[in-house]
Amino acid sequence: MDRAPGPSVRLRLTLSYAGFLMVTGILLLAVVWVFLLRYVPDEAVSLPARRPPGAPIGLPGRPGRFVPGRSDLWRAFAPKAAVVSALLLVFGLLGGWVLAGRMLAPLTRITHATRTATSGSLSHRIRLPGRQDEFRELADAFDTMLAQLEAHVGEQRRFAANASHELRTPLSVMKSLLDVARADPDRAADPLVDRLHTVNTRAIDLTEALLLLSRADRRSFTRAPVDLSLLAEEAGETLLPLAERNGVTLETGGDVALTTGSEPLLLQLTTNLVHNAIVHNLPERGSVRVSTENRAKAVVLTVENTGGRIAPELIPTLTEPFRRGTARVHTDHGGVGLGLAIVESITHAHDGTLTITPRPAGGLLITVELPTASPAGSPG
Repeated sequence: MDRAPGPSVRLRLTLSYAGFLMVTGILLLAVVWVFLLRYVPDEAVSLPARRPPGAPIGLPGRPGRFVPGRSDLWRAFAPKAAVVSALLLVFGLLGGWVLAGRMLAPLTRITHATRTATSGSLSHRIRLPGRQDEFRELADAFDTMLAQLEAHVGEQRRFAANASHELRTPLSVMKSLLDVARADPDRAADPLVDRLHTVNTRAIDLTEALLLLSRADRRSFTRAPVDLSLLAEEAGETLLPLAERNGVTLETGGDVALTTGSEPLLLQLTTNLVHNAIVHNLPERGSVRVSTENRAKAVVLTVENTGGRIAPELIPTLTEPFRRGTARVHTDHGGVGLGLAIVESITHAHDGTLTITPRPAGGLLITVELPTASPAGSPG
């Protein structure tokens, strides 16, 4: 939700503390002023001199005394009251800022943990120290929720990985049997066998994609320096025959773009993006442009293609599994419906961001931004 900017809670608490301290100080000064007025005459009074009791006659008396009036008292009291009020204001602002910061420190940790969980990392815990209070109850409840979510997501990923592993063997056996049947010279051509072979190949591709998606989600890979520009060239060379069959012009180029991660996974990411751009393109005279770029603290892989117009509200659904364009997959069109889902998963596993933007003329502009690699090979 977009909200208009406003003052922070810490600033508002600071102003509240300072305002309360100022009101208290002014009330205290007002009480002192009222108390003093009870013993001060309206006008200044000069008392006559008096002799000390029992003093011999002829000795000079005590000097006369001057009793200030209310106007004299105001002139003496007002500047000092102003100084005290200014000191109270400064003390209230500084002290309130420090106290508000200490009070809101647990909330800052909770906010940081929430943002970490939003980015896809559920292993982070707040573990707020100290005695039980409202903030610690909130932190403990949030930690419990994260633990349950992590266990649930982990169970789903393990199920997908185990199911994919179990499906691999029978699908491979079925493929071997179909290959033998198709290669048998004594057997007449059977369209049903060819159709079964196509379906079996699609099922194997889907199984491998699910395994790859599960691997990326678990982040179970070794990190090493990777040049995205080389991966873009390799993906372009691999998919060039597909682009030529589809009448699509494929162009690659850009700067050396070093990041840190898994080369096979990042190659799969690049290949999926290029394949998606080729397949979902114009019927003829389409184009795909793949480029890499170096930025201050990131490297960028951009894949831009022509194609049909896509409504902006449909963009978030493109990374959902088994979604393509505006409808679910029901055809034999290339791919298994996990291309962009795998791209998004690999991007998040490498602490990057995926941005999909519809082009006004049709097609998509997809940008993958990953942390740049430092000279030592770690993310910069």
